[in-house]
Amino acid sequence: MVRRFLRAILWLLIYAVELVLCLALFIGAKAFLSARGLEHDAREVRVTARAEHPQLNFACQMETPALQALFADPQVISDLRQLNAGVTLSLIDLSPGRAQVVRQLNSAGIPVTAWLALPGEQGYYLNASNATQAEARFTEFQKWTADWGLRWAGIGLDIEPNLQEFSSIGRAGSAALKRLFDPDTVTRSRIAYKALIVRIEVAGYRVETYQFPFIADERAVGSTILERLFGIVDVRGDSEVLMLYTSFRRSADSALIWQYGPSAQRIAVGITAGDPQPGTRMGALSWEELSHDVIAASHFSPVVGIYNLEGCVRRGLLARLKTLDWNQPVMISADQNREVIRFRARVQAALWTLSRLPYFALVILLADAWLLLRRRRRAVNQKT
Repeated sequence: MVRRFLRAILWLLIYAVELVLCLALFIGAKAFLSARGLEHDAREVRVTARAEHPQLNFACQMETPALQALFADPQVISDLRQLNAGVTLSLIDLSPGRAQVVRQLNSAGIPVTAWLALPGEQGYYLNASNATQAEARFTEFQKWTADWGLRWAGIGLDIEPNLQEFSSIGRAGSAALKRLFDPDTVTRSRIAYKALIVRIEVAGYRVETYQFPFIADERAVGSTILERLFGIVDVRGDSEVLMLYTSFRRSADSALIWQYGPSAQRIAVGITAGDPQPGTRMGALSWEELSHDVIAASHFSPVVGIYNLEGCVRRGLLARLKTLDWNQPVMISADQNREVIRFRARVQAALWTLSRLPYFALVILLADAWLLLRRRRRAVNQKT
């Protein structure tokens, strides 16, 4: 009995190793072939802005007391007006203090987009786990808006994983597995958020959705693995903003924007919060990096978002943007383009392969069963 149990465990381990090796080999091969097929794009490019300068839109995510202090400085309002820029304001709370800041921006003629956010205990970002709470939040937002007589240029839905799920590895794994093996989770989430978008539009607002760039890779290979693993929702409003933050891959510089830009309706760049760390892979953008990114983004997008306003104000970047030479070209090297091409090829290969994991598992299982059956037949023949 023990011998049979150990033999079964051994076969399971062999099967798992075979599956992992097969997946790794396939992902590597597919990524290599995909990257080679796109090598013709790995060339030096000279990027210029559109003929018309883009509208800049600054995201702001501060707590209300800090937010009030920020806009107590009249120079901030003056700079925004001179830039003809807008503000996307995170609705961390629906307080009187936050309403007063919105009214201040309304009076100054600065367009304000309401970044619909949930309380921290509900996950803050919008995702597959809190569509019902998002509906309720919009109802609260409508009452708050009416009570204070606020005006909005639109509503923004930030689609990102639930922060609460990542409070522990066990919790994150449990939530991911639950979505992974529930075939209807993606459909339900999309239906719920499409209904919310329709409701917002009927109320008279333009809707924009904020997505990580990997959503473009997932669409390219026909996968839903990211939605099922991380709870993000592939849904669009009137416009979709890809968050192309080169601060997370500084070595590629604006090549990240150049390669993902054709897939974007609008682009947000960043991040500007914190202090730049020269020579590091990640960190806040320097002035040179930020100026490169907004010019490169404006090549594709009539509206360029910048995350975030508070970082730009603290480091003097907001004032410098007023004198930015939009006619200067941005040079992106062949090596930087090649780096992003290869990165995207690996991402797409992994998504394509993992989304078809059941088929790989079945093929390997059948192959192992055939080999085992053949081995037993050979043993029987030798005995006879």
